Amino acid sequence: MNKRILALIAVSIATLIYGVNYTIAKDVMPFYVKPYAFILIRVIGATAIFWLLGLFVKPQKIEKSDYKKIFVASFFGISLNMLAFFKGLSLTTPISASVMMVTSPILVLIFSSIIIKKSIGKQRILGVFIGLIGTILLITYGNSSNGSSTNNNLGNFLVFVNAASYGLYLVLAKNLIEKYHPIVFVKWLYLFGLIFVIPIGYTEFTEIVWQEIPSNIYWSIGFVVVFTSCVTYLFNLYGLSKLKPTTVSVFIYLQPVIASIYALIVGSDSLNLVKISATLLIFLGVYLVTKQVKNSTK
Repeated sequence: MNKRILALIAVSIATLIYGVNYTIAKDVMPFYVKPYAFILIRVIGATAIFWLLGLFVKPQKIEKSDYKKIFVASFFGISLNMLAFFKGLSLTTPISASVMMVTSPILVLIFSSIIIKKSIGKQRILGVFIGLIGTILLITYGNSSNGSSTNNNLGNFLVFVNAASYGLYLVLAKNLIEKYHPIVFVKWLYLFGLIFVIPIGYTEFTEIVWQEIPSNIYWSIGFVVVFTSCVTYLFNLYGLSKLKPTTVSVFIYLQPVIASIYALIVGSDSLNLVKISATLLIFLGVYLVTKQVKNSTK
């Protein structure tokens, strides 16, 4: 099979996994496993898997000065990112959470302009402004009619914090990803992340009543650990090795579509006019930001 087609299939599978993950993780939280305990399980599992895979990769020494950089990147890319996402997802709905994640390209642009002094054109500024209006609209008014508007607002805000944290991680980790083998980098990233997560998730972890968890929920937990944390990362890496970064990044726009379809099919979420309007504004903002980047590249 053509390597490009294989790469597109890999990235498509990763996107599909991300899309259904919103509802699958939501089924686990907070009734069976609380958010911070779920993160601890996820990071322990991913750390073990990537260190095991590291045994089959050529050893690569990390420079002493880079340990600090990986440590900081781990705080934003693993700890704050995941803790805010799972806590937010436990309070809000799968559709709102998936739409909020599409703001990542906008936030990456903002952090790039601040940290590495990347210039922002007028069209990008307009895109950032429109995208943030949609984000504020979704955070403030994008509630489902379930009588828990305050929790929904907080949940939407926390998912936005997650997107911002991940965007900052991408900027901070850019040079490190290019410098080290992906497995070598990510195994240290998760190990440092585990150091952050243990004290936060330990109390909730001890509250889990394992014998009362149904078998289907165990499968859901396993899905998040193995597929969402590990398989997606490896598939996206393979995609990046065969495709242009801009091609891979386009797949993030499919996540809300997949998440919405799956959530509506299983009945875990509903659509309303505010969600649809906010989604359109965010997509328009991201389009203006990424379109400017492509034009400047040409």
